[in-house]
Amino acid sequence: MKRSEINAIMRQAGEFLAGRQFYLPPFAWWTPEEWRAKGREVAEIVESQLGWDITDFGSGDFARRGLFLFTLRNGCPANLTTMRGKLYAEKIMVVGEGQATPLHFHWQKMEDIINRGGGDLEVQLYNASPDGGELLASAVTVSCDGIQRTVQAGDVIRLGPGESVTLPPRLYHAFWGAPGRGTVLVGEVSRVNDDRTDNRFFEPVGRFPAIAEDEPPLHLLVTDYPAYWRGR
Repeated sequence: MKRSEINAIMRQAGEFLAGRQFYLPPFAWWTPEEWRAKGREVAEIVESQLGWDITDFGSGDFARRGLFLFTLRNGCPANLTTMRGKLYAEKIMVVGEGQATPLHFHWQKMEDIINRGGGDLEVQLYNASPDGGELLASAVTVSCDGIQRTVQAGDVIRLGPGESVTLPPRLYHAFWGAPGRGTVLVGEVSRVNDDRTDNRFFEPVGRFPAIAEDEPPLHLLVTDYPAYWRGR
């Protein structure tokens, strides 16, 4: 992805979030220069990968196959062993009409995907083989706002504003904004999130994009922190 495209997506997402009266924390708006001046006081932001996360999954077509995320809070994987500290994570996402996040599951993470407003979110579901290499033909049972729901393999459930689905580990899912229904504000509440090791995509994709630096960053992505933060 070009840095100019990422900057434009940040501006558009910020406007959309503000229009839905959803506000990001102050560190979202720090400039690269402000980041260079930060010390150990922001270590949690860096180490837990809080902040901007924009990807096209290596597709080269963000509008068709991509996702905007902002990680608002997160623990570290070691917390799940010690049972101390933050054991949870929260993200906010913006999903366009027909903009797909490809089929994947999480080895460890259980998550709720929540339609916070806007259009409808469509979620496709499959059970996975033990090694994750195959999609099973068995029916899928999930909880939607506390109500058990069973669908056939590959079926798509639609979540309107206010509705949610709970996705256990190792359950394949893809999602996109329902065509003709508008952009969707999507929340995610989960166990500790580790995008470096916990994602299993059915088809290989690039989780974090390679960036062509055609202009300076507006704000830093989580993958930019090592190049700017001097607080180590």
